[in-house]
Amino acid sequence: MLKLKPIKRICRFCENKEFFIDYKDEKKLSRFTSEQGKIIPKRISGTCAKHQRMLVRAIKRARQMAIIPYVSDIAR
Repeated sequence: MLKLKPIKRICRFCENKEFFIDYKDEKKLSRFTSEQGKIIPKRISGTCAKHQRMLVRAIKRARQMAIIPYVSDIAR
């Protein structure tokens, strides 16, 4: 039987040498949320643990400040 190697995902934040994920960057944060408004897990998005924690914190702050919605209009 053929064994396929899992594709190693590279953290795009480490690749671009970003040290801080800003909660005001709406486009970047919306890329990591699903249509239902759920935060995409790190095993799917490919971010490292350090940046995933920063990303979740930034998404939650942006939701509190009403920069991004909790749930999209399509899901209602």
